[in-house]
Amino acid sequence: MKRAAVFRGLAAAGLFVLAPAIGMAQAAQVQVHDPVMAKEGNTYYVFSTGPGISFYSSQDMRNWRPEGRVFPHEPSWAKRVAPTFDGHVWAPDIQHHNGKYYLYYSVSAFGKNTSAIGVTVNRTLDPRSPDYKWEDQGIVVQSVPQRDDWNAIDPNVIEDGKGNAWMAFGSFWSGIKMFKLNADWTLPAEPQEWKTIAARENRQPDDIEAPFIFRKNGWYYLFVSWGLCCQKEKSTYHVAVGRSREVTGPFLDKEGRDMAKGGGTVVIRGDSAWKALGHNSAYTLGGKDYMVLHAYETSDKYVQKLKVLEMKWDAAGWPAVDPADLNRYQSGQLQ
Repeated sequence: MKRAAVFRGLAAAGLFVLAPAIGMAQAAQVQVHDPVMAKEGNTYYVFSTGPGISFYSSQDMRNWRPEGRVFPHEPSWAKRVAPTFDGHVWAPDIQHHNGKYYLYYSVSAFGKNTSAIGVTVNRTLDPRSPDYKWEDQGIVVQSVPQRDDWNAIDPNVIEDGKGNAWMAFGSFWSGIKMFKLNADWTLPAEPQEWKTIAARENRQPDDIEAPFIFRKNGWYYLFVSWGLCCQKEKSTYHVAVGRSREVTGPFLDKEGRDMAKGGGTVVIRGDSAWKALGHNSAYTLGGKDYMVLHAYETSDKYVQKLKVLEMKWDAAGWPAVDPADLNRYQSGQLQ
């Protein structure tokens, strides 16, 4: 089952719980799906899948204030791409470039690769600033059923150190794709350069999605999510990784297997208390590296919770996170 179908089915079944409105009393942990993070000044911001893209602010990465949504109304082009679009904007990615913040996001139809990735731009992430104004730049790339064997969702942008930006994206279908962006970071560069950087060979369904590329010590680390999310106790979502000296790969796992040919090394699976770990992002903040992801809490009817886990590195330069940190990290939602 494609993640598009699974995620919409989750919302329809009431298993995806929308963030409480601003002004509610402090409650349990922050409920997010597909979180990404940015820091502006002394404030951290988390953006996640939800109606219009939900976002939160924090001073300490633990206590989070709901800030509403990025899109007060749906993107103007959404229903043209996906006529069944219901207002849920998926899988954001936040980047800072040339003094502006670029928020990439996904619009998709139920169970199809009728999808598109868009981008909206702002000078600040602070909704209380007079400069705060999101300006949508429209579609970056679009997938069309029966034309494309790939799915235009789950974007992530990485710079290559040579002044070029590359977008990795994809969910199920034929795996994770990558192309070079133009100088404005709003469209594919011409002539277009495309790569397949990760896939799951000989598997039905091809359960891979949510790429995120993190650069450290001369390596590009490609994180992906394997398995199925949104299936309550049957969820198999977890995080795998490979690395490359080049931004376009090949990304090899610890055993030297190419991720484009089914390779990948598992980073974290979760446990009986936390299921469906995945759709992670990764950052260096305050001299430490962090993995940001969602996890479903078994004891809370599999509601999705924000997790920010310190990421360490073994002697060979591979990332590791401590599964015990899933319980140690407890977010709180402020009024």
